Amino acid sequence: MFLVIRVRGTTGVIQNIADTLDMLRLNRINHAVLIEENPSYKGMLQKGKDYITWGEVSPEFVAKMIAKRGKIVGGKAVTDEYVAENSDYASIEELANAIVNSEVKLADLDIKPVFRLHPPRKGYEDIRLSIKEGGSLGYRGEKIEDLGAKML
Repeated sequence: MFLVIRVRGTTGVIQNIADTLDMLRLNRINHAVLIEENPSYKGMLQKGKDYITWGEVSPEFVAKMIAKRGKIVGGKAVTDEYVAENSDYASIEELANAIVNSEVKLADLDIKPVFRLHPPRKGYEDIRLSIKEGGSLGYRGEKIEDLGAKML
């Protein structure tokens, strides 16, 4: 399971890259989505690599993000009670494990698939350079959780 965060805005974006970001539901800066690891999504990530950053997340981080930033359709926060009433899972932690293992999707439970995050504390490194060059863009691997923790 990948966590994908949009880092750069829309000014000057080529149309087919903008369409790809729309398909990923990354319409604004600091929005994040959880996507599965499959070839079609990996191609979309490579296409938008100059505007997004991504990496693998653990179930613990997904649970923390759902608890803090998850919203139900209608704008209310996701709680353990809501998860227990509307799914086969007793808590947010169990739901996060199922999401990471691709057993269930957020949309199945009427949870919004986009997480609206704060800008990172201490800011981004450089939004025009890749991770390998000392910036913020591209594939991060496990370090995406560090950036995500700064943004929760």
